[in-house]
Amino acid sequence: MTANSGQQALLLDGREAARSLRENLGATLAAEGGPDVTLATVMVGEDEASERYIRMRDRQADNLGLRTRLLRLPADIAQADLEEAVRELVADPEVHGIIVQLPLPGGLDADAVTGLVPPEKDIDGLTEGNLGRLVRGVTGLIPCTPLGVMRLIGHYGIPTEGRRAVIVGRSTVVGLPLTLLLSARGADATVTLAHSRTPDLATVTREADILVAAAGSPGLITAEHIKPGAAVFDVGMTPTDAGIEGDVDFNSVQEVAGAVTPNPGGTGPMTVACVLENTVKAARLQGRLPAE
Repeated sequence: MTANSGQQALLLDGREAARSLRENLGATLAAEGGPDVTLATVMVGEDEASERYIRMRDRQADNLGLRTRLLRLPADIAQADLEEAVRELVADPEVHGIIVQLPLPGGLDADAVTGLVPPEKDIDGLTEGNLGRLVRGVTGLIPCTPLGVMRLIGHYGIPTEGRRAVIVGRSTVVGLPLTLLLSARGADATVTLAHSRTPDLATVTREADILVAAAGSPGLITAEHIKPGAAVFDVGMTPTDAGIEGDVDFNSVQEVAGAVTPNPGGTGPMTVACVLENTVKAARLQGRLPAE
């Protein structure tokens, strides 16, 4: 990006980019004869926010011609029974992708449950198998939020080769995978991974041509953190009394940045679209669709 010359930053509209990605997926599936591809979700207990998200995501999947299956289980289910339910989905050849909706109710071991999902059906891309593949540069399913950031970068033609990227937040959900994606051959950015223990954070982030805020700290990133003209991606989603808040102070940052995601409407829609992309990719990995 070029230095901001006093104009407001380009809005990196995740809704528009996600719509384009879904259209491409739909065209691909149609060209391949509309094969039956199924995404299964395991929902334990009741959570209205999760329910809304699943309904919205599954509507988008249905619009593409993907099948969806929702397995509802009681909050007081025993660990062994939950694991058996997941094993049945894993063994079902008609199920091509599995998501265990997190967090699970207290007393249940989430790692033990998600660890049952094989890499080729792990739509969230967060099991050891898929994270290991990402580290080694082997084809697998990439965590959906980092993949969504990369797709957004590609949609808007933001250059990465030789650029300085700073990611704030070192989670295995976003920060660590995105570090690997941005520094991989083909992206070729020079990446700094910052976090809560990074001293003088603003000095570090002002070096960034690409800044990704994924710390889960509302309003952490302000104008003083931004290199003029930088592309800024807000991945934060923290529940507060005022609603869901991102990590970026949008109003101040847009006066300095060259481009910035809104929140909501930025990286969130891309995460959902990449769940659908991963479902199609999972079907390819299992031979349900032809290899690309």
